[in-house]
Order: sequence, then structure tokens, then C-alpha cells
Amino acid sequence: MTTGVTVALNGALVPIERDVFIALFSNSVVSTYAGVRNTLDGKPLPFKEFLNLANKAEIPYPLFFAPKGVVEEQVRLKIKKLMAGFTKSSFSMHSRHKVELRDVELIVKDLLRKQELLRRYDDTLVKNDLVGLLNRSRGPVVQDAGRLMAAVGFTRSELRTARTKEAALELLIARLEGKQVLVSRSAQHHMPQEMPPHAKFSGMTIKDKKVPFIFLATGNEGEHLEPAGRKLFTLVLLTVLIAEGTFAPVNYDGHTKDEASPRAYQLTAEILMPAAEIGPMKFPDLQSVKDAADKFKVTPSAIAMRARRLGRLDRDTFSTYMDELQNEYENRPKQVMSSARPVNALKKYNGVECSRRMLSILDSGHITQNEFRRIVLFNKLPAAQINDFRVAVG
Repeated sequence: MTTGVTVALNGALVPIERDVFIALFSNSVVSTYAGVRNTLDGKPLPFKEFLNLANKAEIPYPLFFAPKGVVEEQVRLKIKKLMAGFTKSSFSMHSRHKVELRDVELIVKDLLRKQELLRRYDDTLVKNDLVGLLNRSRGPVVQDAGRLMAAVGFTRSELRTARTKEAALELLIARLEGKQVLVSRSAQHHMPQEMPPHAKFSGMTIKDKKVPFIFLATGNEGEHLEPAGRKLFTLVLLTVLIAEGTFAPVNYDGHTKDEASPRAYQLTAEILMPAAEIGPMKFPDLQSVKDAADKFKVTPSAIAMRARRLGRLDRDTFSTYMDELQNEYENRPKQVMSSARPVNALKKYNGVECSRRMLSILDSGHITQNEFRRIVLFNKLPAAQINDFRVAVG
């Protein structure tokens, strides 16, 4: 028997059509919240909690009492608007997990909103030459890798001579933003929504002819910690997707033994670990793999995968190395993440280039301080601290 859905208000139980409740909340960021699950199991939902859930999901609560047909049309329009930023629903590499749109819904909405404001008010923007640079290319991977590096404006030696893998990541972000590719990174408690624990998500590309966005899930959300080398690999992968004209949420599994790789992965591997250099190398033990990872600023698992594909590791040795690396990863000491200062966390999420351009829009009078606080600072900082944000952005 189907359980009824009710909201408790002033001692009375107000019914909501079950299909409407499911249609609205199952396509939202609160789909896994206890209040939603318990209500579907028959427990009355207190009206105050109902309002809180609707607000978090950005759903006007009267919509729950609309006819089912109206609700289905609103859900369709919402998904259509979200998908305007993508050319495909999900891009999974070496993973069977599909990225659920609801897990990143509010982030997508936010980045689309910022793109719209920048297109409307920033007259310094030009057509972005990186978008579609390698679209439909059938040239050699080595050649396309060189084209992309030249277009972004970085060299392999620059990445490798960076002091740390994090420094290499920062260098690449700066070069991308210098080419009007905006880079946003997850910052816990300082972005439109938190990554849910179940989410399998590495990042996404949001399409635009002038200011495409890259959102990089940096892994500071808990157990899904992204080592610095994997962040760099993922960022290069997302850059390759923009060059190929692919805009999608991306799930990349860096610990896979799956040897089949799409062209985007091959290009990413060639940029960071060129065949001409990896090919002659020998990997007699796991330490040699780790040493190479430090040199190329990637993870040991990426080196092992590349060496396997180039025939430098046999199947059994490759599997052994990957098992050992997986075991080390799962048993690594848990890091205690310190909370970043709000001004720095907001700079990280918005990205330096987007922040600078949004400050220019504020200075030109196109948006008010209150609008800037809402759109860029999520009301985390008072107006008096906008200058602190400006100093942090530089």
C-alpha cells in the first residue's frame, strides 16, 4: 500500500500528492535528507521543516499544492535551464558512476548566473579561442597536446619545476584564467551547496563562447580527498574537454585498472606524461613509480596506468602496484581540515579572474553592494568587508 505524504501544521495534517512530493524533492539537492525520506515512509513533516527543505531546494512551497501536470512542467523547465550549460548529461572516465545533476544543481545555477552577468556587463570579453580548439580533431595525440599547451600558454617544464604539485596546479589555473577560462574550486561551507557524501564527482565544464567555467571538486569535503597530483590531472582533463567542445559533469576514477581510455584521457596523459619520456623508463618497484609521479606532478596511479598503456609494465605487475597504491590510499592518515578564512574560501570558490571581473561590474555601478554580496559572497561577508575580499583577490 502506498504511504500518504502529509505536512503537520497547527496540529492538523495537510496532505500533499505523493507523486508531486517525489517529483519536486527527488530532483533537488535535498533528495537524500532525512526529512524527505521519513515523510515518504509515512511520518508527518513539520511545516517549519517543510519550509526549510523547500528553501534549501529553491522550490516555492505553494508549488507542492499545484496540479501534477504543472509540477512536471516546472521540473522539465528547471532541468532544461540547468542543461543549458552542458553538451551532455555526464562524462565518466574509468568509472561506472554517473554524476547526478541534483548533486551539483545549485553550483550549476550559480555559475550560469555569473556567466550571464559577465556577458551582459563586461565589454572586455572576447570570443574564447580555446572553446572547440580540438573539436573533431583526428590529428596525432602528440600534435594536439602541443596545440593545446601552446593555446593555454604553459610548458611541461614549467609544471615540473614548480615547487610542489599544488604550485603546479596554481600555475595552470593562472594560465587558464589568463585565457578567459574561469576556474572555480569547491570550498566547504562557502559555496551554494555542499558535495553530498555519496557523490562521485571530479568536476565539470560549463559552456560559454566567451567565459567557459571549470568547476574543480578539490576534495576537501571529507573522505573523498583529492591528492594534489589528481587535481592537476583532473584540471588538464577538464581543459581538454573544453578544447574538444564537451561540457558536462565529470566523474574520473584515478584508481582504476580499466585500460580502455577515451581520446580525452589520452590527450591529458600525453600533456602531463608524454610517451617519448615515459616509454624509455623502467619501473622495477613501486618506489620508482612514486619517484616518477613526483617528477611529472601526477599521482603514482597515473604513472602506473601510463606505463601499462605504453607497455612498460606487464599486467600482473601493474595490478600489484595498483593494489598497493589503493591500500595505501585507503589507509592514509586522516587529515584534519582547518577552516579557511571566509574571504579566502570565497576567493577559492569564485576564482580570482571571475572575482576581479565581478568587482569591476560592481565598481561600474551595474550591480549594488547588496547584489554583489548575494551573488559573489553568498552574504557570508558584510559590505564593510568587500574591500578585504578585493585585497585578497589582488
